[in-house]
Amino acid sequence: MTDSPKSIVRRTPWPESSSRAVVTPLQPSVVYASPSPSALDDQYEGRAKGFTYAREGHPNAEVLATKIDALEGAEGGLILGSGMAAVTAMFFGLLKQGDHVVGGNQLYGRSMRMMREELPRMGITTTLADPTDAAAIEAALTPDTKLILLEVVSNPTLRVSDVDGIAKLAKERGILLAIDNTFTTPRGLVAYDHGADIVLHSVTKLLAGHSDATLGYIALHDPVLRKRVYDTAVTLGLTPSPFDCWLAERGLYSFELRYDRAEENARKLADALAETPGVRRVLYPTRPDHPDHNRTVALLGDRGGNMVSFEIEGGRDATDAMVQAAPNIAFAPTLGDIGTTLSHPASSSHRALSAEERASLGMSEGFFRVSVGVEDVDMLIAEFRTAIAAAMDAAGT
Repeated sequence: MTDSPKSIVRRTPWPESSSRAVVTPLQPSVVYASPSPSALDDQYEGRAKGFTYAREGHPNAEVLATKIDALEGAEGGLILGSGMAAVTAMFFGLLKQGDHVVGGNQLYGRSMRMMREELPRMGITTTLADPTDAAAIEAALTPDTKLILLEVVSNPTLRVSDVDGIAKLAKERGILLAIDNTFTTPRGLVAYDHGADIVLHSVTKLLAGHSDATLGYIALHDPVLRKRVYDTAVTLGLTPSPFDCWLAERGLYSFELRYDRAEENARKLADALAETPGVRRVLYPTRPDHPDHNRTVALLGDRGGNMVSFEIEGGRDATDAMVQAAPNIAFAPTLGDIGTTLSHPASSSHRALSAEERASLGMSEGFFRVSVGVEDVDMLIAEFRTAIAAAMDAAGT
């Protein structure tokens, strides 16, 4: 039936086809029409599958969640508007006034801010402790501790948490263990296999992989807790964009290829930086000189990931000179892009900490974090060496 001038504003049914689209359709609709009130009852009461309003879920989010669920060995994962939306939904959905949370002391900067500032305003107390030492986490627990939040590999000093020891402790105490698996990804570690109750991702990073989609993911083993987090996310409006979900799904198809190539590049770059004049130290989890090397091998095998951190000699003049001498390496506070990016924690992710606090965590003015991409690694090594030489000239060394 052809639309008439009088009916042009009416929605046109989707064209029928005996073939199907190879690419997942993008569905930006905010609302979904139901055939009757009874049919809508069936949807809300679980007797029929369907969508109603995009804040409560939409097809592109469900497709993406199902694919990440497969990687994590999870079910019922939830896609949200950002990684921090996932963290927020977890905290606000599972905790109440008077509860206590323990977090690793090198969490992502905004997770740290959530722990230090936002949760205490809600009457939820928090403690940060060294995640490389299960005894330190145990010492931080109180009778009110309800949840422990860890990153497997810390940001940005790449320390490796005692995941198995802390998981054993959490299980013995009846405390929920949440693992932010953004750095490691399920390619490096399947968090449920190591005792996690909750798995979190900033999908924005390695999973999507192209710096063009902002999304988060959360999965919970317990279906009752899963529903609480879902209801909180819907109430707070932590809705993901269908377009971003569509972009992230596209990126996910090449995830394993990208991850493996970037990991190989990172290993080679770390070794090259360790031999470069002006570099004080290099941190890469599988290098023998990494402080958690033995734990890395036991936990991750040879999966060191795509992140490398290093420290150069000199102060701000040197760091400015290094960045300016590497114009083809994006200086940006992100990670997981298909191309290499460079981050300076003192001026970005950890700028809220004092210089003394950063120093206590191993971050000096000359400390950089690299998210290694899939470029030709010899070209990448040459660019870093040129940039570091410029930094040493600026520092007068």
